[in-house]
Amino acid sequence: MTGLPSSREIMRAVIQRVREASVAIGGEVRGAIGGGLAVLVGIEEADTLEDAQWLSGKLVRMRIFPDDQGLMNRSVLETGGGILAVSQFTLFASTRKGNRPSFIRAARPETAVPLYEAFLRQLEADLGKPVARGEFGAMMEVALVNDGPVTIVMDTRTRE
Repeated sequence: MTGLPSSREIMRAVIQRVREASVAIGGEVRGAIGGGLAVLVGIEEADTLEDAQWLSGKLVRMRIFPDDQGLMNRSVLETGGGILAVSQFTLFASTRKGNRPSFIRAARPETAVPLYEAFLRQLEADLGKPVARGEFGAMMEVALVNDGPVTIVMDTRTRE
């Protein structure tokens, strides 16, 4: 036994280093940041608070911002950047059969919403300031300027 969760337990995130990012609902901006991280988060049914805590800690400490020599040696915490977090169940799309994606792996709202909210609270605690966010289940418009571009995909099963 490796101690890792089974293959069904994956909190997934797509992280983009951004110069700016925002999320709007119905034409109204609900959250916006300058430089920092835009994070799309998908939650599965079996995800746990431990997954949310691990992912939050990894996000705020990940060294993907340039230092004085232009090397990726600084974290969003060190740069004072912001985080925009948006829930996105489509990160668990399965395209195995046919041409219409299945989202059966994504957690139902009664599971996903409390875990997403816990993830946001943990991010705010780890970052030391409020996190910009969308609204769970809403049709959102996400705008961003990717910096680099730097885009990283992480999941809590493999812890990478």
